[in-house]
Amino acid sequence: MSKSLRAFVVTLALITTMVLSSACPKKAPPKVAPSADTSSKVPDLPATVTTATAQTVTAEPDFVQPKTDTMAVETLPNDIEELNRVAQTRGYIQDAFFGYNDSALSADAQTALTTSATWLKKNGQYNLLIEGHCDERGTEQYNLALGDRRANQAKEYLVTLGVDAGRIRTVSYGEERPFDPGHDESAWAKNRRDHLVLVGK
Repeated sequence: MSKSLRAFVVTLALITTMVLSSACPKKAPPKVAPSADTSSKVPDLPATVTTATAQTVTAEPDFVQPKTDTMAVETLPNDIEELNRVAQTRGYIQDAFFGYNDSALSADAQTALTTSATWLKKNGQYNLLIEGHCDERGTEQYNLALGDRRANQAKEYLVTLGVDAGRIRTVSYGEERPFDPGHDESAWAKNRRDHLVLVGK
């Protein structure tokens, strides 16, 4: 056999072997059974358990809930004089003041009467006496009439705010009962008023 023919046969054999080896499926590597010897076994890693630590954290809500504190019902004095003192001191009932020789309600007088009306509507167990007062200037008769106009102005205003007219009485004292006995504008300004007095039913 010539050298060239021998080289051809060897080459052909190699090619055939290569083709056949690539065409055959490869065998899976043999499975190794775990050995029963635990001495050389690497210990298992502890499972990372993410147990939520039960912290008693008071979770802040997304919004702050308003406190629903129920306002304590205020106990009012049974004595009518003490009740009037408390109502005046705490501003539940407020007097209305007037300008000289005037019976029209100023903005301040309306505000005072509005506050009084709010309290009166919530406390229907009391009636109201409106005393009309004047300063010492003018005649006695004139001041009695002026005090009457002032008291009735306040009554009409309270009625428009929702206070029952049947709960309100008026009286005029003119200049007879001054709150300040002085004889200057400071005293006169205090005496030109409607004085609100709570009375029992």
